[in-house]
Amino acid sequence: MSETLITEDLCIDLGGSRIVDHVSLKLMAGQIGCLLGPSGCGKTTFLRTIAGFEKPAKGSIHVGSELIADSGYSMAPEKRQVGMVFQDLALFPHLTIGDNVGFGIRHFSPKERATRVKELLELVGLESYSARFPHELSGGQQQRIALVRAMAPRPKLLLLDEPFSGQDTERRAQLATEVSRILRQDGATALLVTHDQHEAFAFSDITGVVNQGRLLQWSDPFDLYHEPSDRFVANFVGQGVFVPARVLKENRIETELGIMTGELTHTLEPGSEVELLVRPDDVVHDDFSPNKAVIESSSFRGADHLYTLIFPGGARVLCLAPSHHNHKIGEKIGVKLELDHLVIFRK
Repeated sequence: MSETLITEDLCIDLGGSRIVDHVSLKLMAGQIGCLLGPSGCGKTTFLRTIAGFEKPAKGSIHVGSELIADSGYSMAPEKRQVGMVFQDLALFPHLTIGDNVGFGIRHFSPKERATRVKELLELVGLESYSARFPHELSGGQQQRIALVRAMAPRPKLLLLDEPFSGQDTERRAQLATEVSRILRQDGATALLVTHDQHEAFAFSDITGVVNQGRLLQWSDPFDLYHEPSDRFVANFVGQGVFVPARVLKENRIETELGIMTGELTHTLEPGSEVELLVRPDDVVHDDFSPNKAVIESSSFRGADHLYTLIFPGGARVLCLAPSHHNHKIGEKIGVKLELDHLVIFRK
């Protein structure tokens, strides 16, 4: 599989401040990638620099085998074969849906342009909307049109700058799944930026977590969740908490919740004080467990409850319990930990 996007040691400065700090990554042809991080972490600036709207202070960007930017050179945006879907969608209100989709392929012959527009509208299930105008479409339909308009010229790389941000949380994940399917059907290579982990996981094959301009981990979503390489990643992805622990011998650690055995993510000498990452799905409600905790708060979510539990020594964990396990705040319940591997960080 060939590489579509390569950034090497990329640094971007704006207003005298370093916004993107030594970011290196590769996105393969046909791969769907995502940069995930809090607002202001530099991910949109990274995207804009790939598109050609900002210039690197250091490092380089290649699309395929072609250099498109480094500290001394910046290819014009229109020559990069990079498409972009903006947060505000930017559909042309005075053009029909068909003309919006065909706007970037006006250099095609009329027959080729009509074929490509029809193909893309069929791909998103809006083939009967060609003669309508943007204001006649729902928000979700407008987002699909903005997507296929950017896909129309078949760019080598498609960039998406938080295109689902105007939707509620559940709708964002649905749209991300739908857009990912459309991109895969067209064989596109794409990179999304978002602050929403559910959206990122629904969308991507490979995801990077960004904080303060640095790419902390670039891997598949499963590894980000289960094997975070950085404390920020562990804290940002999922609803994990850190429980104080002490390393024993033979892949065992001691916590207030009992002695845990499993493969450690870091090899540390016995006696080391560490913190163990515990996610809600690691904590199992068990009435027969000798480990008891008090329910501090409860959130009913339909199929389950999300309990915040406090142990006698002060450790707090989150616990997902089936909805029929309905307990009151202040009630004491039994729990046990079930962890396949032990994600630890030095205290």
